[in-house]
Formats: sequence, C-alpha cells, structure tokens
Amino acid sequence: MLALVRSDEAADALRPLGVRCVRADLDDRRSLRRVAALARWVWHFAPPPNTGSPIDPRSRALVDALAAAGSVRRLCYISTSGVYGDCAGARVPETRPLRPASARGRRRVDAERAVRTLARRGVAASILRAPGIYGPDRLPLERLHRGDPVLRAEDDVHTNHIDAADLARLAWAALHRARGGRSYNASDDTRLRMADYFDRVADAFALARPPRVTRAEAAQKLSPMTLSFMAESRVLDNTRMKRELRVRLARPDVDAVLAAALNPPSPS
Repeated sequence: MLALVRSDEAADALRPLGVRCVRADLDDRRSLRRVAALARWVWHFAPPPNTGSPIDPRSRALVDALAAAGSVRRLCYISTSGVYGDCAGARVPETRPLRPASARGRRRVDAERAVRTLARRGVAASILRAPGIYGPDRLPLERLHRGDPVLRAEDDVHTNHIDAADLARLAWAALHRARGGRSYNASDDTRLRMADYFDRVADAFALARPPRVTRAEAAQKLSPMTLSFMAESRVLDNTRMKRELRVRLARPDVDAVLAAALNPPSPS
C-alpha cells in the first residue's frame, strides 16, 4: 500500500504499519505528476482548504493528475453530508439535490464534481458522504467538561454520526464494490437530536448534562464553526450504503460506541 505524505513525520508514523510513503502535496500540482502513474486504486480523504473560493483546488489537482496518467481504475472519496445543506429534519436519500449553505459545503460539492469526471472516464469513482465522525476515543468529553450549551428542544436539530473504524471499513468496501459515480450516505443507525446526543454521552460518563439555551443565547456563547453545525438538520438515509456496500457496522449506533468507550479491550 502506498500513502501520499507531505512530511517526514507523517512517513515515520506510517512506515511501521507496512505502508510505503511517497512525498507529494495536493497544493503543489507539479509534485503530483510523478506519483499519479503509480495509482490504480485510490482513497482520497484530503479535505478542501478552509478558506478561499467555493472551489476545491486539491481535488481538482489530484483528479487532473490521475486523468493525465490514465492508470487509476477505482477511487473512493470521503465527502460530507453538509453538501445537502439544511433539510429541516427531513429524511435524506442520496438523490436529494445538493444545496450547501456554507462555503465549506460548496467546496465539498466542487470536490464531488471533480471526482465524478473520473467516473465519466470509466473509473469506478465513488463518494461517501460522512456526517460527524466519532468513536470510543472521539467523544465530546472536553466540551461537556467545559459546560458548553446546546439548543433547547424547540430549536434543536437532528444530527448524524459514523464510527471512525466503521467509516474505514466502508471506504474499503466502496473501493471494491461501489459502482462508478455512486454516492453513499455513510451514517450509522442513530436517530437523535443534537442535544439528546450530548445528554446520552454525559449520562454514560456521569457528567452534568449541558445547559439548553435559545439560538440567540447560543450565538453569544459558541464559536461560528459550532453554530454552523447547529444551523442544519437532517436524518441521513443509509439504505443504499447497506444494500450496495454490504457492510455490517461494528458499532451501529451511539450506544455501541459508548459501550466500547466504557469497556475498552484489555491489552494483549
């Protein structure tokens, strides 16, 4: 397995896992020329830049390099469920029109479009639209300790998650089983509003539940990034993911994730 890395530190972390590392940078198109021909099966997980135009130059640079080399046969890109924008709590299949409200979401839509150009060239390019990524070691405990507020019930939004290890398994399955140009909602089976999710985590760790506030009060206490996640509500439909990728999630809901966090496996 090859990994594209930008630093010696990244390479040093991966080599003990048996990964062969190649130096290149998605922000430097010229560096991609010499590595693109090596790629036949590709996982593309790099996010767009945090600022700038609603274009993802990184995905465009990678796609252009892969198309020019002509070696890639299969590709899986991890996008975000933010491409749907606010859906007012509706159940969202992959066929729903993409209407991102944020610049971050628009850059992801652009990345998806770039990936789909490979599908039109005969590459089995697929897209996983991932929501919030959590896991036994990726829970909002610091936020709960700080006492950051959440929205009151009448203002609250539906939230979606996927366990990090399950997302990795879905990425493997997509590379092997997905049809070209296909997108998948990579979400688990949890159906909770955001404040209820934080309550569930707090209860599991015997922490105080976060205070519930109005939207106006939240705007005075939370960062713009956090508020942006509270501005969109949707329930992802994961039927296509289950049917076509045929992956049984190891942690199919928040209760399974919390159980794994509270009962970690003993070291061998």
